[in-house]
Amino acid sequence: MALADRVKSIKPSPTLAVDAKAKAMKAEGIDVVGFGAGEPDFNTPENIKQAAIKAINDNYTRYLPVPGTDELKDAIINKLKTDNGIVYERPEVIVSTGAKHSLYNIAQALYGPGDEIIIPAPFWVSYPDQVLLNDATPVIVQTKLEDGFVLTPAAFKAAITPKTKALILNSPSNPTGMGYDRAALTAIAAIAVEHGIYVISDEIYEKIVYDGFKHVSIASLGPDIKALTLTVNGLSKSHAMTGWRMGYAAGPKDVIGAMSKVQSQSTSNTCSIVQKASVEALTGPQDFIGVMVAEFDKRRKYILERLLAIPGLECPTPQGAFYVFPKVSTYYGRSFGGKKIANSADISAYLLDEAKVAVVSGDAFGADEYIRLSYATSMSVIEKGLDRIEKAFAALS
Repeated sequence: MALADRVKSIKPSPTLAVDAKAKAMKAEGIDVVGFGAGEPDFNTPENIKQAAIKAINDNYTRYLPVPGTDELKDAIINKLKTDNGIVYERPEVIVSTGAKHSLYNIAQALYGPGDEIIIPAPFWVSYPDQVLLNDATPVIVQTKLEDGFVLTPAAFKAAITPKTKALILNSPSNPTGMGYDRAALTAIAAIAVEHGIYVISDEIYEKIVYDGFKHVSIASLGPDIKALTLTVNGLSKSHAMTGWRMGYAAGPKDVIGAMSKVQSQSTSNTCSIVQKASVEALTGPQDFIGVMVAEFDKRRKYILERLLAIPGLECPTPQGAFYVFPKVSTYYGRSFGGKKIANSADISAYLLDEAKVAVVSGDAFGADEYIRLSYATSMSVIEKGLDRIEKAFAALS
């Protein structure tokens, strides 16, 4: 069977593939420590679950407006105004089946043949493939560890061509955990406005920040950049609702309208029960977030201390999210059992096969000198995994 060319140009999500392999090994009785999935190990708060149960009992199970109910849109609008300092109206907001779906709807609505989309690396694995699926060209711009993995104004300007359509920003970042402060975003916004470039701002980790880092939404920096920005967010990370699949985007009315048109021909509305639960998530008590972030912070400090104690490893201190991104390339060229380690894929395979620890190789994020570990798992699991990683690196010769 001849498949469409667009399918041949992409690959399955590496992070989901690693998680699936680790789970399959566990199902076979193998003691695997999983650092692969970016999924909070906390349960969804009880008040949100009860709102969903009530929706079911109230038979709130019919079709809804494609871009979301007014009730949920109003909750999102209030959240964006209160938390982010951005004012939107209902036609400027769309609810989708996860933030990933929102990003894909943007790609469908904006990208086309001949368009170039600038993506700073390291990047979340789905950004380039979503660009390719919509017949545009991803332009990967490498950032540097010494710059905090932040796209500099000079690098941004150097990547711009007459074909540049958009820039994708993720702050705090998956996989690095690093973020853009107000000064960095202001510089980027000025360049985007000067050249008329859309900014797709993925802010899914905005609530998970440490050491006083302040998340800033680029759309809040003025009307000119707001007119070019698509702000993307959701509840998966902040409210431990990964499986609920609820995301949203806010931006220019014409783009949001086009996204709604696309969505009407794909998924239609986000699950009615999820929408009711999401209203409660956004308008109900928010203290759960602080409790969760405090626990993530303990894990962050521990895993960072352990990794930096391994000879030859470098690792930036994450400002947000729940990932560490250690540089492991000093071990390239070493061997174990006659097998040579040449890249991040080899390191990841070695850790899984020999140490029974699942991590994600940096090449999946456009940074082959690194690997990604998620600390969205219990401290006992982290301790056991780091013990194994420490021994595994020491065994390489």
